[in-house]
Amino acid sequence: MFKKILIANRGEIACRVMKTARRMGIKTVAVYSDADAGALHVEMADEAVRLGPPPATQSYLLGDAIVAACLSTGAEAVHPGYGFLSEREAFARQLADAGVAFIGPPPAAIAAMGDKIESKKLARQAGVSVVPGFVGEIADADHAAAIAADIGYPVMMKASAGGGGKGMRLAYSEGELREGFDRVRSEARASFGDDRLFIEKFVEQPRHIEIQLLGDQHGNIVYLHERECSIQRRHQKVVEEAPSPFVTPEMRRAMGEQAVALARAVGYTSAGTVEFIAGADRSFYFLEMNTRLQVEHPVTEMITGLDLVEWMIRIAAGQPLDFGQAQVRLNGWAVENRVYAEDPYRGFLPSTGRLTAYRSPDQHGGVRVDTGVVPGSEISLFYDPMIAKLVTHGATREEAIDLQLDALDRYAIRGIGHNVDFLSAVMQHPRFRSGEFTTGFIAEEYPDGFAGAPLPERTRHDLIAVAAVINAVRVGRDGAIDGQLDDRGATPRVELDWVVEFDREQVPVRVELRAEDDAWHVAHGDHEHVVETLWRPGDHTCVATIDSRLVAIQTDPLPVGYRLASRGSQHRVRVLTPRAAELARHMIEKVPPDLSRFLLCPMPGLVVALNVAEGDEVQPGQPLAIVEAMKMENVLRAEKAATVKRVAARQGESLAVDAVILEFE
Repeated sequence: MFKKILIANRGEIACRVMKTARRMGIKTVAVYSDADAGALHVEMADEAVRLGPPPATQSYLLGDAIVAACLSTGAEAVHPGYGFLSEREAFARQLADAGVAFIGPPPAAIAAMGDKIESKKLARQAGVSVVPGFVGEIADADHAAAIAADIGYPVMMKASAGGGGKGMRLAYSEGELREGFDRVRSEARASFGDDRLFIEKFVEQPRHIEIQLLGDQHGNIVYLHERECSIQRRHQKVVEEAPSPFVTPEMRRAMGEQAVALARAVGYTSAGTVEFIAGADRSFYFLEMNTRLQVEHPVTEMITGLDLVEWMIRIAAGQPLDFGQAQVRLNGWAVENRVYAEDPYRGFLPSTGRLTAYRSPDQHGGVRVDTGVVPGSEISLFYDPMIAKLVTHGATREEAIDLQLDALDRYAIRGIGHNVDFLSAVMQHPRFRSGEFTTGFIAEEYPDGFAGAPLPERTRHDLIAVAAVINAVRVGRDGAIDGQLDDRGATPRVELDWVVEFDREQVPVRVELRAEDDAWHVAHGDHEHVVETLWRPGDHTCVATIDSRLVAIQTDPLPVGYRLASRGSQHRVRVLTPRAAELARHMIEKVPPDLSRFLLCPMPGLVVALNVAEGDEVQPGQPLAIVEAMKMENVLRAEKAATVKRVAARQGESLAVDAVILEFE
């Protein structure tokens, strides 16, 4: 067994690999860019080696630098994680030439499966079902249009060397295909250094199902059931689960056997994933094989009891699998949510900055958190926006989903935008809970963007009660400071008849702390609640028992009042005296300034292209500029007809959020 391994990655996956290595008694070496000098994975490792400046092309993608780090530290093997160099055949060969083991598949298997064009040819030869499409290199947009016309729309354009949802575009017409062709090629070149594309038929009402494989160097290959990865946004997975609510035992076996046949055909070893697209009739077609550990591997670990990272290390060290297909168990259900640094209330725009506060849910009772951040960590525009993966495991699918809801309510993230509210909304959505969804779920259910989850009446009552109680606690603390407590020293000498202004609706509330049960009693209208909590001013999460139910509510002070969040929605709340509430009804609402004359940068990013010049007339939907952030190109379009008065930004310029790009007349 190896005594020391280097993890050629960063963030949560680097930390994840280190945890297993530490449990196995293996020392670890971290690598880092200047942007990650203080990152958690650097602190966790036994040793750390600097690679270079923040851009991945100058740090994490430098195979020579990583090989040198192995030689200087004595690392015997490299675990690549996912992304970066994990599927680079040349990197695996570099390591082999240097006498360093690659904790992954053989270079030949990476080459065979890493090229999506060649992998489809091999899949056909191995008897695997393949989506109808053009398997070969595409010369230009005219060639692509001819192919698409022959296949029939809709079609999907994909980067041959792609992955992670990058370098992909769906086209329903020739116009959409021609517009997207250059964008796909540009993203492919920027992300993978390879701008070759292929085109295939888009299966409508599709589901994304993948099979996890493990193969050793002794000819043993097993499949570890399937994962459902259909909840996606812009082809980037958001929610994964295992097993799939759609897959039958017969379908599972057929998919698993095809995946094993393909792996055997290319001499595959280590962990790998064969991805399929399934139609409504449960027909399924090969998409690609990921020759690495997947982001969503924890859900498979939860239902099988296997540590995939441990087995990758053991296989690379030459050890055989000590179980066969018949011994692979399927225990319960697991769900994973990807917690991203993005703002769902602003069209899921990437969010960068410092985590001024970070507290994940407690990891017990079927809850697992894989993360690479701590309070004070910086979310950089140079890398993937993932903050963490929240994984839950239960005896049933419903139990695993409910555990997600409770855990999401306890997730405290401050300083940047995040998608916790959106994830909670998905977990509550009837269509998701029924299991009747496709890869179009997010686009279909949130066509106008996300504005918060629907607010159940009970949650509304909980928020009103908590608002009153935390205000009473705050007033009590203020009273303790200036000596205005009553004889019991517990409640302030102020009126406890208040008005809770909840999203501008005023609700008269009576709050009282009773000595007999040491609990807050809150009454509003016909509702009465008993609230117990240890919340104190400054706490980001109020964990309370309300009428014997345990709830968790995110709390943030505002200049006047509080922002409360629970079950996927946020609400502005003020607690006022009756007189203040009466006067508040006469206050004039401040109208925000009209910024429609400007095209503002919606996120921190790099201006890749400016499509217009001063004096140009633009029409609704016309591309105006392209801004790149977190490895994705975002096309900014005109919302209405206008004339460009001024171009305020330059191509190649890095902009802050809300920086002016264009001004219109």
